[in-house]
Amino acid sequence: MFTESNAYFTVPHQFNVYLETWPESNAIPTEEDLRSMQSVGLKLLSEVKELEANCLLQLRQLDNEAKAVVDFLKLQSRKVDLVLQHVLEKEVQSGERYQGTQFGGSGISIVSPAPLTIGDYFKSSIYISSELVAILCLCQVSQCQSTENGYLVTFEFSQILDSDVEQLVKASLNVQQKMLKMRKQSRQQVSD
Repeated sequence: MFTESNAYFTVPHQFNVYLETWPESNAIPTEEDLRSMQSVGLKLLSEVKELEANCLLQLRQLDNEAKAVVDFLKLQSRKVDLVLQHVLEKEVQSGERYQGTQFGGSGISIVSPAPLTIGDYFKSSIYISSELVAILCLCQVSQCQSTENGYLVTFEFSQILDSDVEQLVKASLNVQQKMLKMRKQSRQQVSD
């Protein structure tokens, strides 16, 4: 479970989420249970991402001459990630599809046509295509606010793999960096 002391920032971003009600009678799954619930595609993507992170970390310790090799491996890794993402998108998804509006290492926000009950748990499949992130976790509704477009529902992660938190944190930093670049470019255009 996450607490206030280990909360991460969130970034606004559009993504898909599939939610399936988690029965009250079921205990919160362990990490091992969560791994066993992952589809083959999710397991493959997680394993590839983990291997990639370890390999790139080792390669970064080499001198500048290895930069071309690192760049080539990043390209190859991206191609594999894109293929796996495509495979995942073709898998039959369980649960109801929602539009995500924000994400971070602590949780997500979605838009829902109907209110969701604070405290309810959901098995959640999160797909952030632009960042090549696909994860399965258990979330709990922490807020539900009425808006002109339905309800803005905020979830906190109740059970999520550490490697998936790491993916979400990296993806949120990437999105934030892209937003800052766009803001800087628009300021330069205005001043020109």
